[in-house]
Amino acid sequence: MSAAAPDTDTTCCTPTALPLPPGGQITGGRPVPLLDRAERWLLGLRLTLALAALCVFIVGAGMRLLIPSEAGVAELVAGISAVLVAVPVFVEAWNSLRHPSLHGITDRLVALALIAAWATGDLFTAALLPIVMTIGHVLEERSMLGSHEAVRALSRLTEVDSRRLLPDGSVESVPSTELRVGDLIELRAGERVPADGIVRRGHSSLDLASLTGESVPVEIAEGDQVLAGGMNIDGLLHVELTRVGEESTVGRIIGLMREAENAKPPVTRLLDRYAGQYMALVLLVAAGTWLITSNVPAMLAVLVASCPCALVLAAPSTAVAAIAVAARHGILIKGSAFLEHLSEVSSVVFDKTGTITTGDLRLADVRPMPGVDPQLLRRLGASLGAASNHPLSRAVAASVPKEEQPELEDARELGGFGVTGRYQGKPAALGRADLFRRLDIAVPAAPVHNGPIAGVSLGGEFLGWLLFFDQLRPSAAPAVEDLKSLGIERMVLLTGDRFAVARQVAQEVGIDNVYAEMLPEQKMDRVMEEIKLGHRPMVVGDGINDTLALRAGAVGVAMGAQGSGDVALASADLALMTNDLRRLGTCIRLSRRCRRTIYVNVAIGVGFTFGLIILAGAGVLGVEAPIIAALLHNLSTFIGLGNAGRLLLFDETPSGAAGAIEARPTALVQQG
Repeated sequence: MSAAAPDTDTTCCTPTALPLPPGGQITGGRPVPLLDRAERWLLGLRLTLALAALCVFIVGAGMRLLIPSEAGVAELVAGISAVLVAVPVFVEAWNSLRHPSLHGITDRLVALALIAAWATGDLFTAALLPIVMTIGHVLEERSMLGSHEAVRALSRLTEVDSRRLLPDGSVESVPSTELRVGDLIELRAGERVPADGIVRRGHSSLDLASLTGESVPVEIAEGDQVLAGGMNIDGLLHVELTRVGEESTVGRIIGLMREAENAKPPVTRLLDRYAGQYMALVLLVAAGTWLITSNVPAMLAVLVASCPCALVLAAPSTAVAAIAVAARHGILIKGSAFLEHLSEVSSVVFDKTGTITTGDLRLADVRPMPGVDPQLLRRLGASLGAASNHPLSRAVAASVPKEEQPELEDARELGGFGVTGRYQGKPAALGRADLFRRLDIAVPAAPVHNGPIAGVSLGGEFLGWLLFFDQLRPSAAPAVEDLKSLGIERMVLLTGDRFAVARQVAQEVGIDNVYAEMLPEQKMDRVMEEIKLGHRPMVVGDGINDTLALRAGAVGVAMGAQGSGDVALASADLALMTNDLRRLGTCIRLSRRCRRTIYVNVAIGVGFTFGLIILAGAGVLGVEAPIIAALLHNLSTFIGLGNAGRLLLFDETPSGAAGAIEARPTALVQQG
C-alpha cells in the first residue's frame, strides 16, 4: 500500500501532513520542524481567534444570565464571537472543496452547522460550536504530533558540533549541518556520532542504546560502521562520513515516520472512496431530522456528530507510534502497510549465509591440483574475489594483502555463480562448480569439507579448491523458537551452498525445510511457491544477494541495515539495524498489537459517530445538543489518540544479560 499524498490544506481534525521540503525531513543533519512556518502561523492564528472568541462569548453569556433585560446586547456580543471563528471555519471548508478528502468533510459539516445556526438566529450556538470544535481539534493535532517525540529525540542526538580534520592536518569545529559525505571527523570519549560513517583509525566502545536498543556497548575498530546518534565511550576515533542528513539512519527513521502519517485502515480507505456519498447521506439524515422533528439543535447535532475525525486519526496515530517503537528496537519499517502484512505472516524463509550464519567467512585451507602452486591459487582467487561483494569473495580477498594480488582485466561478477576475468591474457574464474561447467572446464570431485567451497581456474584449467568456514549466529536458534511460539510453524532455509552443509545448519537452529544449491532466481521461485501453497512468507536475507527473494515475499526483512543500508532499504520492507534475529519476533508481536490497536480505534470512531448520530437525531441530547455532540466527538478522538499512545509502552529491548547473546563465543559449524 503506497502512502496517500498529503493534502495541502490544513484541516481541523487531522495531523498536519504537508509535502516534505526539498531534501527530505532532515537537511544537513538538522531536523526540519514538523510544522513549517506557514502552518505554525495558521495554527496559532486559529487558536488565537478561538480563544478570543471564547472570551467574547463568555462576556455575552454572562450578560444573558445576569442582565436578562439586555438580551439584545448579549446576542450582539455572541454574534461578534461567532464572526471571529467563522472566518477560519469557512476558509477551511472552501479549501476542502478544492481538495476533496475524507477529513475535509469535517470542515464542511462544521461550516454547514455554523450557517444553519446563523440562519435560525441561534448566535450563541453559532459562536460556541466552532469554538469547541476548533480548540478540540487543535489539541488533537498537537497530541498527534506528540507521537513524534521518540523520533525527534533521535534527531536531536545529531545536533552537535564536530571536529572536522582538514587535509593539512588542522582541525576545525563545524556544526553537523555543514558536514558532507567524505569528511573525516574526530570523535573523543563522551561525544556522539553526528552522521553515519566508517572508522578509519582508532578503537573504542560505542553505545547504541538510543538508536538500536542494544544495552551492551559495541566494540568498534578500524573498518567498522558507526551510526549517527551513537555515543563514543572510551576511545579516540577518526571517522569518514558515508551518509549525512536525510540519508543517515536517523534521517531514514524521520522519513518513515512521515510516511506513517498517511496510514489508513480498510474502513477509512472505504470511506475515502465514498466520501462524497457519505457527505450526501449525512445531509439527508440531518434534513430528515429537521423535517420530522422540526428540532434545529438536533439537526445541528447530527451534522457535528457525523464528523469522522476519530476514524481519520485511527490508523495514522497508531502507525506513527508503532514505527517510533520499532525504531527504538533497531527496526526500520519502510511503510505502515507492512505493519498490517507482518501480522498476517504464516511462514518464514531464511537465507543462510549472513543471516542464519554470521557471514564472516574465513579461508581455512587451499587444495591445489597436482603441480599447481598454492600461492598462485590463493592470490589469483583473492584478486578475483576483490571484484565481488559476496561474503565468500570478500573472505578470500581478505586473505591476501592487496599489493600481493595480481592485476586482472575485465573482472565481472556472475550473480549466483562467481567472478570471471582475465589474467595475463588468459581467462580466469572463481566460483561454485556450476560456473566451471558453464565454462566447459573439467571439475574434479570436491574434497570433503564441513563448510563452503569455491574453485579457481586459469586458461581453461582447474587450479584447485578454496575451503572456508563460518559461524552459526548465536541468536538464530532462539529466534526460530520464538517465531514458533508465535504460531509460525513453517520455517524454510534457502542457500546456494551444498545440501549437506545446509541440512546441518538447519538442524542446529530447528528448521525442517531445506533447499540447497539454489541460484537467486530459484530462491525467488521457491518463495513464490510458498505463496502458491497459501502461506504468507516473511523472507529474511542479508540484503546483498537476496534482492529477488526479498521482494517476492509478503514481507522482506534485510539484516544489518547499518552495513548494507542502501541495498537493504531498496530490496526489503523492513531492515534490522542489528544482526539480532530475535528482533523478528519483536516485529511480529508489534505488528499484531498495532493491528489490534487500529481495530479498537476504528471501533471507537464508528461506535461514537453512529451512536451520536442516533442520539442527536432522536433529540435525546436536548437543547444544547450541538455543543454536547461537539464535546463527545472530541472525547472520542482523544480516546483513540490515548489508545494509540499506549503502544509507546511496548518494550522488548534486551537487558544486559539477554542482549549479550551476540557477544558470546560460538563453535564453528559447517555453513556457507
